[in-house]
Amino acid sequence: MEELLKQLTSLSGPCGYEQNVTYFIEDYVKEKADHVHVDTMGNVIVMKKGNKSGPVTLLTAHMDEVGFIVKKIEENGLLRFEKLGGHDDRILLAQEVKVMGKDKEFDGVIGTLSTHFLKFDDPVKVRRHAEMYIDIGATSKQEVQDLGVDVGTPITWATKAKLIGSEGNKMMIGKSLDDRSGCAVLLTVLNELQNKDFAGEIVLLFTVQEEVGLRGAQTGIRQVDADIAIAVDTTAVSDTPEDIMDNSLQIGAGTGIKVMDFSLIVQKTMKDLLVKFAEEFSINYQLEVFPGIGTDGGAVALSDKGIPTGVLSIPSRYTHSPVELISMKDLEATKDLLKAFVFNIDDKTDFTF
Repeated sequence: MEELLKQLTSLSGPCGYEQNVTYFIEDYVKEKADHVHVDTMGNVIVMKKGNKSGPVTLLTAHMDEVGFIVKKIEENGLLRFEKLGGHDDRILLAQEVKVMGKDKEFDGVIGTLSTHFLKFDDPVKVRRHAEMYIDIGATSKQEVQDLGVDVGTPITWATKAKLIGSEGNKMMIGKSLDDRSGCAVLLTVLNELQNKDFAGEIVLLFTVQEEVGLRGAQTGIRQVDADIAIAVDTTAVSDTPEDIMDNSLQIGAGTGIKVMDFSLIVQKTMKDLLVKFAEEFSINYQLEVFPGIGTDGGAVALSDKGIPTGVLSIPSRYTHSPVELISMKDLEATKDLLKAFVFNIDDKTDFTF
């Protein structure tokens, strides 16, 4: 999964501009699935039939990453920008970015005052993103446009994924681990379904525009007649020293089994079944109650007449930054529990309220 995740995070795909990720995944799955479809929004829907009777199980993860979009080009070639998804203005200054021009990507940096000007400024001021700009080395508006960059050009972080930590406790840092790590989990489960017995039908839904309101999931789920669903996404841990942290979720302690967030109260039947499989197969897990986030699971659960929906959360530090961090142990635990779920349900499994 490590190399697959590095591939996925290397792709630029902010909200509404997920094409690089959409077509990578479509190509990756086409020889491994019974049917693959890219809808008009860019969601990828992948179907794989089992050899025994059972439910239609939807597994979903989102492809988009938080990013930016060019709002204005100044006459001196600097780019003003707007946000795509949630960002903390305090971390934006002096960060490297990729500007997704018409024909190629350009390196850039979010500009900041040189330290020498600090004595003329308010040192505790947090500049709003509307006051900031991106420098791609151009010296005029025309030069920027000649490069294929204009109003509406999308932008992502420029970070490359890398492993840190000890050999037995590897962590990955980089951009877009939210939620390319969930995509990597789903693709790995699909790999491990090949030539294996399982019940029902597995539908993988890779969604767009999750970071701006679960939009892809709202349209994608309408194209799938699912009986049950599990969303896989990252979640912010609380194990660092800041005084607002309560240490209720930790890096390296296992996959998160969602109890509730602001988008979903997980049906007790689904939560209990995930806990049962985790304990039965000795998979490390932690229960998650975190009202600060939402996932595509919230949109899926409300579709049609309602779909019993669980959520597996990959614990993450520094989410929505250019240096998100996850534990490879937690990533494996998430994949193992999702796989255990798929291989151990059948037409007799009860998902009633």
